[in-house]
Amino acid sequence: MTSESPATRTAITGVRVYSSGSLGAPTTVVVEDGLLSADTSIEGAVVIDGAGGTLLPGLIDTHVHARSRGHLEAAGAAGVTTLIDLGSPDLDLLHSLQNLPGLPDLRSSGHSASGPGSHFIVKMGMPVSSGVDGPSDAARFVRERKAEGSELIKILIEDPKFPGAKPLSTETVAAIVTAAHDAGLLTVAHVVSAFTLRSALDAGVDVVTHAALGGELDAETQALIAKNGTVIIPTLGMMHGIVETIGGKMMMKIVGTLVPAARMKYRFAEATVGVFHAAGNTVLVGTDSNDSHEAPFNVPFGEGLHDELARLVAAGLTPSEALDGATAKAADVFGLTDRGRIAPGLRADLVLIDGDPTTQIAVTRNITGVWIGGDRVG
Repeated sequence: MTSESPATRTAITGVRVYSSGSLGAPTTVVVEDGLLSADTSIEGAVVIDGAGGTLLPGLIDTHVHARSRGHLEAAGAAGVTTLIDLGSPDLDLLHSLQNLPGLPDLRSSGHSASGPGSHFIVKMGMPVSSGVDGPSDAARFVRERKAEGSELIKILIEDPKFPGAKPLSTETVAAIVTAAHDAGLLTVAHVVSAFTLRSALDAGVDVVTHAALGGELDAETQALIAKNGTVIIPTLGMMHGIVETIGGKMMMKIVGTLVPAARMKYRFAEATVGVFHAAGNTVLVGTDSNDSHEAPFNVPFGEGLHDELARLVAAGLTPSEALDGATAKAADVFGLTDRGRIAPGLRADLVLIDGDPTTQIAVTRNITGVWIGGDRVG
């Protein structure tokens, strides 16, 4: 990706601005010193003809695992201007990818909490210190993450019925949530089944990521989702990939006959999205993009977000609801008050596309311009 140094003042003319689920009449948006300006005059500005296209706020991918500059470049080229990294074993590498000019802004949860000796520690490289040994160890874990610069807390909840699982107890998860909230940090929980989703709900987690593949959610769980107002990042592309690459293996079919939670059907993931949506809970757009050999499936950076938007619409969201989950709502949930909308004073993170994404979500791929913090990068 190449980045052009921003002019002091740039005017993008003839664009329809996306806001609150709809498109406005053609107008001019002005970028000045990396921010959106209230002064929309074109005097003294470099003028870019928007040609009647749609101007979106920069897209936010709320679940990635970034490990290279190439990951950021691929995301930026696809109009993804902010990435939320939900778990990295290598903090030095992670920090080297932050605050790079002309590339997406990378936020992170740092190391993720799991049970001592878990797969995430033994196989996926998380440090031994990320294992939380009971409720009394929760404050220590959160204190260390905050000292390392983590901006939120990720909790890996495993299902005890899965072979080899080293799960955190619900009491331990609840203690981590309490410690995180006391430290002013949001909590995001990795859930892999209806059981782990229920554990996250019982513990008061703010956000859950992934969607259960093993069956429909029971009425009690559905009621708790509505009561708690829990946010979900379904990562439907990842769920579909898992079903395609792992679900059909003979070993998983055998395990599935013994452990219902291990039965993998993509329609159950879509149904989970439907439950959250029907309850009025926030549904965010996140991909779980990664290139790890240990991951069950590798979702591509950038392109994966456009696929996720389409999958969420197929699961019952309107195109505007899906777009909000990658812009304003994502910014609100993660406390990113300087982005997610096109308004004076906010960061000039912008995506110009050809077409109307409020009627056809697929046109988000028709990108004709990308700006990150006022730098035109595409």
